[in-house]
Amino acid sequence: MTRHFLAWMAGLAAMASAMFAMPILAQSSTAPAPYAYQQLDDPALERRATDLMHTLRCLTCQSQSIADSDASMAGDMRHQVRTRILAGEEPEAIRAWLIERYGDYVSYDPQVSATTWPLFAVPLLLLLLAGLILRKRIGRGGVADREGEGT
Repeated sequence: MTRHFLAWMAGLAAMASAMFAMPILAQSSTAPAPYAYQQLDDPALERRATDLMHTLRCLTCQSQSIADSDASMAGDMRHQVRTRILAGEEPEAIRAWLIERYGDYVSYDPQVSATTWPLFAVPLLLLLLAGLILRKRIGRGGVADREGEGT
């Protein structure tokens, strides 16, 4: 029994050490992109890059802009933005490239397109419907109040 117990404990210890080693193995071994955490030398170009980065959503965090996120995906996107700004591309061209690559969700400044128009139209239709319902109810109540006054 003691021999089996010791073998079982050794197996359990090996399994536990393998479980604790998994997070270490899962960490990225690649270095971050050069411009992920390094600003551009030209303050005007850095301002343009930073302004653009504040309007782009981190796809990993989803609640932060790529300028504020520490996720490696956001670092790669910051690097792309700074590299393209340094190469002379306009911020709107970079935004269009990122939207083409990652989809409309990457932008905090959504544009009306074939896929996003319902997001803009549905709230307007709901407001119009609510206005019509209120007008009908208030209009009906107003007539009943006027008829009641004459009796």
